[in-house]
Amino acid sequence: MGPLALAVATTAESEAPDAGSVDATTFRQAMRQLAGGVCAISASDDDGRRTGMTVTSVVSLSLQPAELVVSIHQNSSSWPVISRSGRFGVNLLDARQAAVAQRFAGVGGLQGAERYEGADWQQTTDGVWLLADAPVALACSVAQVWTRHSHALVVGRITCATGRVLEGQGHPAAPLLYWQGRYGGFVPG
Repeated sequence: MGPLALAVATTAESEAPDAGSVDATTFRQAMRQLAGGVCAISASDDDGRRTGMTVTSVVSLSLQPAELVVSIHQNSSSWPVISRSGRFGVNLLDARQAAVAQRFAGVGGLQGAERYEGADWQQTTDGVWLLADAPVALACSVAQVWTRHSHALVVGRITCATGRVLEGQGHPAAPLLYWQGRYGGFVPG
């Protein structure tokens, strides 16, 4: 039995979308109006396999204990690694790190450890890879998982928090945002 076997809550497979549900194309178009902060999710297992993905679906859950939720497609290359290892990294990216976001999104066919090339990564004592120059990088252990249709909602308990902003290394740079299928920055008004 894997490390997450007891933590997974699965919805009934027989649940079908309501007859009045919006189709996937319309929903995707609607959600593209919601700008999101970009994170690189890092994942590795005890056999040394590394992979990762780019997401905008990270939400803080609680302060005590410090936890967040990330939505992960179950067909992604990262999901089996996270479910086996029970750990992952959440690397918040700034506007200068669009290349990291592109690599972790698999642009150009990059897979696995190739996604880590071109950036400085450091491994925590519990095996989580964090981006050395991220504004904020969080190592997480999986606390709970809910699966729903194509995605897993993963609750990550923060085990380590680091990064330029937290270590007082200058002013934070503008965050990297994703909107309408493009990366961009934030200009304060």
